[in-house]
Amino acid sequence: MSKFSRRDFMKFTVAASGTLALSKFIPQTSWTKINQSASLPNVLIFVFDAMSAKNLSVYGYPRKTSPNLERFAERATVFNAHYSAGSFTTPGTASLLTGLYPWTHRAINEAGLIARDLTERNIFKLTGEDRYRVAYSQNIWPNYFFGQFQQDIDKIISPGSFGQVDYLIGEKFDKSLQTNLRAFDDFLFQSENPPASLVFGLIERILFRRTVTLTNQGGYPNGLPRLSDYPLYFRLQDVFDGVIKSIENLNPSYMAYFHFWPPHDPYNPTKQFYRTMDDGWSPVEKPDHPLGDHVPAKKLYSERRAYDEFIASTDDEFGRLLDFLESRKILDNSYVIVTADHGELFERGERGHISPLLYEAGIRIPLLISAPGQTSRQDVHTPTNSVDLLPTLVHLSGHPLPDWREGELLPVLGGQEIPGRSMYTLYALKNPAFKALFRFSVAMRKDNYKMIFYRGYYAEDHFELYDLEQDPEELNDLYPGNPAIAVQLREELLTKLEKVNAGYPS
Repeated sequence: MSKFSRRDFMKFTVAASGTLALSKFIPQTSWTKINQSASLPNVLIFVFDAMSAKNLSVYGYPRKTSPNLERFAERATVFNAHYSAGSFTTPGTASLLTGLYPWTHRAINEAGLIARDLTERNIFKLTGEDRYRVAYSQNIWPNYFFGQFQQDIDKIISPGSFGQVDYLIGEKFDKSLQTNLRAFDDFLFQSENPPASLVFGLIERILFRRTVTLTNQGGYPNGLPRLSDYPLYFRLQDVFDGVIKSIENLNPSYMAYFHFWPPHDPYNPTKQFYRTMDDGWSPVEKPDHPLGDHVPAKKLYSERRAYDEFIASTDDEFGRLLDFLESRKILDNSYVIVTADHGELFERGERGHISPLLYEAGIRIPLLISAPGQTSRQDVHTPTNSVDLLPTLVHLSGHPLPDWREGELLPVLGGQEIPGRSMYTLYALKNPAFKALFRFSVAMRKDNYKMIFYRGYYAEDHFELYDLEQDPEELNDLYPGNPAIAVQLREELLTKLEKVNAGYPS
């Protein structure tokens, strides 16, 4: 039923909308297949959207949310203090893909783009043209980066490829995926009220909602998982089946990036895990933050429970993927990376990740890397950052490290622990992309200390300081006592911000 309705709608749209004429001016994505060398290890990157390390049992969370990640960890290097450089999808993913901090790549707003003169600094290009390169993201926003990198990607799998109900319009055309998604799904058929196209937007919504109503949603007590702002519903099993099939059809050597929507909200676990985390366990109580949304504690607990169950549902499917990789011996000749673009907050009156609050649950993410043939676990406890992944993979691919990189080689995988290293996470959603930073928050991690700095949210600059070794829940703000370390970190951070703002108009 869903395919018929969508096809009818597409025919109607193509016939009626003059805006489709624009598509002929859009350059087509490159699909050129390269000569492959089977001697190179494959690279598989699995990104789970909004997956917080704080909610994973593989990192010590009391709820059993990730038994299959624990199984994978037994043959991987586990990074225990890994941070995203951005606190939501756009900056977090851009930093992972470019090895640059958000104040450099400038993809800092919702659905933002990487600065045009920096688009060649991407993980697909730098891991070498001697691999076949594949990119897939259920989340729409990373597809905009794929469009910017299209000369360096051999195959882009559209976001709705493995969906159950798919009314994404832009992906149906054989021109630039990036431009079509923006022109149609982010403009004509956006989820805002009203949509830009009062005629076609209304028709699309009526057909979409009718199709959803007629779709079997069995196995999901809260309804099928879906994208929060786009007309795409899916089953976890279908998505992982699609990814498994995609990998199965690849000939070595390849570099494949798979970005899953779950466990991003809305949190719709499978029946197997629904209400399994209603176990009476309670997290540490934390006071409301002035910049939070003041969500009641009871609501936060309920949302956290559903989130944990969605993680467990996702981990269960990851177990099937891991079984496939093991049975086909793909792990014997592949670097397999499991990570996230950002985390998720359920504390201090805040739920989600579009927030200036940069506490651990929102920015500390998983990173597990299995090297070819690895059979035992190694743990790294020194802090690392998502900007470190690109230079590490470049190094492991045998290519020279770019001198513009802002990340370091990961320990165990070519790098060393660097005492005293400072690393950053930036939130600047309301700041214009190409102006100096004036409304933002930034977290700086240095050894055991973490400083959070807010500018543009209070009457004057505001700082918080935590010793994460002694206070992992960030309950004791050391900054008001003005210890010597606070002075040192404040001056270092302000100097860094003055440097990154240089050359941008205020």
